[in-house]
Amino acid sequence: MIIFLYSIIYLLIFSFGAVIGSFLNVLIYRLPRKINFVKGFSFCPNCKHRLYPRDLVPVFSWLFLKGKCRYCSAPISPRYMLVELTTGALSLVLYIFYPLPAALLLFAVGAILLTLTLIDTDTQEIPDSLNIAIFLCGIAAIWTLGDVSILSRIIGMFAISVPLLLITLLISGAFGGGDVKLMAAAGFLLGWQNAIVATFIGIIIGGIYGIMLLIRRKKGRKEHFAFGPCLAIGIFTALICGKFIIRWYLGFF
Repeated sequence: MIIFLYSIIYLLIFSFGAVIGSFLNVLIYRLPRKINFVKGFSFCPNCKHRLYPRDLVPVFSWLFLKGKCRYCSAPISPRYMLVELTTGALSLVLYIFYPLPAALLLFAVGAILLTLTLIDTDTQEIPDSLNIAIFLCGIAAIWTLGDVSILSRIIGMFAISVPLLLITLLISGAFGGGDVKLMAAAGFLLGWQNAIVATFIGIIIGGIYGIMLLIRRKKGRKEHFAFGPCLAIGIFTALICGKFIIRWYLGFF
């Protein structure tokens, strides 16, 4: 009986995350296009036909429709389903390993960073609204994740963003303005120590990705790629594991 109850709870938690993922798909499509995401009905990007609840069941609608629009048969990217699976899995893992207030905040940060990642990948731009949302999560973290002092958070706002800004001013196109704003907001969320960890992880991932693109000849040496996703991975990793990474690193000295 207990196993059955836990199974129901876990299913509900996963479903909650998947529904949020469905909403994130709306944001990912509409924010860059300046479409109101509060009003109006969901629609097929190809034929613009209104989508009804049966077309919008997270994960299952994509599977049942075999990745095609019900009304025009245009292919629907599997990314929609993957976003829903990711947010569903994230909500479940956080619920299992963290107390509820911390789990909700971490889920909010993860959802924002996932949205930011896919928008930046598509457009190489990071909406200011998402950076503001990260900053607001930082304010909530003062009470929810109380292991970082307010002074550390304030220093964190400038510890990485100012160097990135200076590099951008000295080297045209080195970083985008969205990257600078992201690290200012994330610095307040993380504190200066974890902000450094996040940046270091982001640079490593960005370097590896850049080398892979050069090897595959998809980018020239002077061309740019979205760096926001690399920073987003670093930010979430530092938020979850930053103190352990710092302890591991200091253990070498």
